[in-house]
Amino acid sequence: MISLRALIVLAALIVAAAPASAALPAPVRAMIEAAIASGNENEIATLAKYARATNPADGAEVDAMLAARKKVAVVAAPEAPQASSGLFRHWKITGELGGFLTTGNTDTSGITAGLTLNKQGPSWRHKIRAFGDYQRSGSVTTRRQWLASYEPNFKLKDGFYTYGLALYEQDRFQGFTDRITLSGGMGIRAIGSSKATLDVKGGPAWRRTNWLLERDESEVSGLVGADLIWHLTPVIDLTDNAQALWDSENNTYSNTAALAAKFSRAISARLSYSLRHETDPAPNTKKTDTVSRASLVFGF
Repeated sequence: MISLRALIVLAALIVAAAPASAALPAPVRAMIEAAIASGNENEIATLAKYARATNPADGAEVDAMLAARKKVAVVAAPEAPQASSGLFRHWKITGELGGFLTTGNTDTSGITAGLTLNKQGPSWRHKIRAFGDYQRSGSVTTRRQWLASYEPNFKLKDGFYTYGLALYEQDRFQGFTDRITLSGGMGIRAIGSSKATLDVKGGPAWRRTNWLLERDESEVSGLVGADLIWHLTPVIDLTDNAQALWDSENNTYSNTAALAAKFSRAISARLSYSLRHETDPAPNTKKTDTVSRASLVFGF
C-alpha cells in the first residue's frame, strides 16, 4: 500500500512539473478528494497543507474544496439522530446462561441466567439488566437471587453526562425480601478510547429495604459507581463494575469483575467474580457474599 508520505512526494513532483499559472493539478485534486471521501482528518489536513505550499496560486481552490466538504457535513448531520430515533430500534441484546458457585450466607452451586440490553444514541445511552441465580436441592430452595436495573444517561459536553438509576433486588438469603434503589446525578467518561472506557458517576440515592426479621427501612443515601471496559485483545475483554451506597443505617459495597473471550461475533465465554459487603446486615447473616460465575453469552 502506498504510504501517505509517498503520496505527498508524488503530489509535489507533479505540481513542480505543472505551469505556475495552471489550475490545481488533477492528480493533487484527486488525492485531496480521496482523503475527503475517507473521512481521515489527519490525511485531509496534511494533503491540504502541502497542496497550498506547492500551489500557492491555487490556495483558494483548496480552501473551496474543504469548505464544500464542511457544508455537506453540516447538511448531513441532522440525519444521524433520525437514524437512531425510535425507542425500540438499535438495541444491542446479550443473553447469558451458565453456572455459579457462592460463599458467605450460602455455600452452593446452581444455574445463573441474565439478559442485558444496551442502546447508544446521539444524546442518550440506555442500559437494562436482569439476572438471577437459582439452586434447588430436593424440595428445598437453597439459592434465589434476582436483580433488575435500568440506567439512562444523557450526554453533555466534554465527556460529562447525567444519569438515572432504578434498581430492584431480591435475596432472602441475605436477609431481605426485596430492595429498591433510586438514584440520579452526574457522571464523566474519564477514559474514552478504542482500547478502553471508564465511566465514573455519583449522586444522591433513596433506598427502601424490606427485611425478613426487622422493620422495613427507607433511607436517603449517597451513591458512587464506576464502570470499566478494557479491550485487552480483539477477542478478550475485561470489565469491572463497582458501586458503593452509604446511608445512616447500612453501607453496601459491591464489585463485579469479568473476563470474556469471543468465539464468534455472536458467542463468547465469560468468567466473573462478584463480591458484596453489607456493614450492618440482617441478624444472623454474614456481612460478605461472593459469587463466581461461568457462562456462555449470546449476542443478538
